[in-house]
Amino acid sequence: MTAVQLVSAYAARQLSPVEATQACLDAIAARDGALNAFCLVDPDRALVQAKDSEARWQSGNPRGLLDGVPISIKDIFLTEGWPTLRGSTCIDASGPWSVDSPVAARLREDGMVFVGKTTTPEIAWKGVTDSPLTGITRNPADPTTTAGGSSGGSAAAVAGGMTPVSVGTDGGGSIRIPASFCGIVGFKPTHGRIPLYPASPFGPLAHAGPMTHTVEDAALLMDILSLPDPRDPTALAPTLTTFRSQMQRDVRGLSVGYSATLGYAQVDPEVAEIVERAVARLAEADLTIDAVDPGFADPRAAFETLWAAGAATMLSKFPAGSREKVDAGLGAAWARGESVSAVDYLDARHVAAEVGITMGTFHMSYDVLITPTMPITAFEAGHDVPPGSGLHGWPDWTPFTYPFNMTQQPAISIPVGTTRAGMPVGMQIVGPRHSDDLILAVARHAEFVLNS
Repeated sequence: MTAVQLVSAYAARQLSPVEATQACLDAIAARDGALNAFCLVDPDRALVQAKDSEARWQSGNPRGLLDGVPISIKDIFLTEGWPTLRGSTCIDASGPWSVDSPVAARLREDGMVFVGKTTTPEIAWKGVTDSPLTGITRNPADPTTTAGGSSGGSAAAVAGGMTPVSVGTDGGGSIRIPASFCGIVGFKPTHGRIPLYPASPFGPLAHAGPMTHTVEDAALLMDILSLPDPRDPTALAPTLTTFRSQMQRDVRGLSVGYSATLGYAQVDPEVAEIVERAVARLAEADLTIDAVDPGFADPRAAFETLWAAGAATMLSKFPAGSREKVDAGLGAAWARGESVSAVDYLDARHVAAEVGITMGTFHMSYDVLITPTMPITAFEAGHDVPPGSGLHGWPDWTPFTYPFNMTQQPAISIPVGTTRAGMPVGMQIVGPRHSDDLILAVARHAEFVLNS
């Protein structure tokens, strides 16, 4: 059941939060051995929270929008009472762990039930999910393949039916990559729309966002997660309306630019065919769609400079001896980041600004941009790049995602079909900065059209 369906069932007294939570715990016990989506499960605490929610529903006083809905949380967000190890063997699990991040605080205040924490590669550094601490996370669509990353645990938890919703982070595609690979909805909002604490060393690349089965569930989670928190000085002002109300707006007649490659990406022919078929159906449903590239060159080199500098900054705070313990690929990024000068960093930020300016000009003509989310489907688990591909690092195979971290724009991945082998394919919808409500509305329209 979706989060919205659960809340409706609670209100009608057809189901209780305790029953829903126990069903999630049972699903984790039955399925997670094969998928490895969770690094922590806390049945006792979850059931206490569920019983408290049940009492509120029985008294007619639910606390929030999704009171009693079970949720999993990526092990990047500080969560009071639980260790936040970030996929690393270098962090002391003994704590203390006495602080909620803004994400955990807002979810807790809403009355949601915390089932557990989901896996991440070490410090969420790459586009697949495996780590020295927790091992390999696998894809529910085919457990021999990767769930993607870095929010692969959250994607596997949702796609595998273990929690109806989750929350992840996205610094270069880390929500949208696993959403596409696993066949769920993943939304990266405008930078600053969801407050973050502690501040990310990845700076304006870093975003948080919902991972769900439906756009409607994502919109409701956005209404919770976007509430203000004084600990993030870069957070945006509160919205004047709700995402759940704006999601229903009429988007027929909007102008859409469709770019099959962004002008530089190589896309698997079957993936391209599936996305183009979805775009054709949207064109038949009163969206005005032109085939057009936005006009920027691949900014991967600048992105990798920014990413390496952020990784080196975070890892420099790790305990002595950590360099020998971290994931080998992360160690290489650490070394590269230490060699980045202030001039190098600012040059990379200049490239990001230029891409943002180009996209700003693009959106003067087109309300949204549509692309494939990924040029490929999920590949063999346990590898950073598809075996035999000749690629060198994870950014090589995710050309559609990281540009929009650099520009800080909202971008959502929705499932639009499966290959003949049964592997999910996602479509990405990108809008101007601050147009989170529009992106959710277009995604909801697309979801309706493609599921009709």
